[in-house]
Amino acid sequence: MVPELMADYRCETGEGPLWHPMERQVYWSDIPRGRIFRLNPFSRRHEQIYEGRIVGGYTIQSDGSLLLFMDRGSVAVWRDGKLEYLVNEMEGETDNRFNDVAADPAGRVFCGTMPTDTRSATLYRMDTDGSVTTVLEGVGLSNGIGFSPDQKQMYYTDSLARKIYIFDYDIDSGDITNQRVFVETPDDGSIPDGMTVDAEGYVWGARWDGSSLYRYNPDGEQVVQIQFPAKKVSSVIFGGVDLTDMYVTTAGGGNKAEEGPGAGGLFRLNVGIQGKPEFLSRVGLS
Repeated sequence: MVPELMADYRCETGEGPLWHPMERQVYWSDIPRGRIFRLNPFSRRHEQIYEGRIVGGYTIQSDGSLLLFMDRGSVAVWRDGKLEYLVNEMEGETDNRFNDVAADPAGRVFCGTMPTDTRSATLYRMDTDGSVTTVLEGVGLSNGIGFSPDQKQMYYTDSLARKIYIFDYDIDSGDITNQRVFVETPDDGSIPDGMTVDAEGYVWGARWDGSSLYRYNPDGEQVVQIQFPAKKVSSVIFGGVDLTDMYVTTAGGGNKAEEGPGAGGLFRLNVGIQGKPEFLSRVGLS
């Protein structure tokens, strides 16, 4: 279970790894520097494909394009190297940026924000028609989102609360109810970050300033810990043709002396556990 370094762009905040099933490539980002990369794991060729405004999170649309959730509450489609804005600015978020986002089984997108100096973070839901609904307010720092294999529960991370929550999820309406704590991480200076759910219904969570990736069983009990040569382990996704490769992003690439030799790199590991496909968004698509 030794992580393999696949690419190192010395990301300040490497984040958002996603497996693109049509292209069979891995995408990831460097949030504050407004960069997006992709890796062909078969040829091991990797490249930067986007540089511009901050992208806090993104999804892959069912037509293969990327749906970018940006600063100022902006949402845009990135296709063939061009941006098409669906939301120029979101009222109340012009001084903020989105953070982690995830498509749901119906093609909607749950999209959270960062806290600001004057208010807490918010979790929104963007429906396929482009309308936006406020789902949760008073969030510390909106982060990793995932769904159970039966599509009846949604997991949601509030990093500053050090908690991964679980909700009942209704696929027909997109509503989430019955919030309760799934995991509370130790008060040791680290915080839970990005996450995903594997085919067995176990949750994998990255630990920022914890140098590790954790696996939890459906009862919230820790069953695996994998160490990384970077303090800030930020997110994880399954990929590869059989979804058994795990791709993990890290941060702190500008200060490897303190953050670790692997800080800011993209890693791969395979522990013989299969993931499940991430859902594709269908915002603005028929």
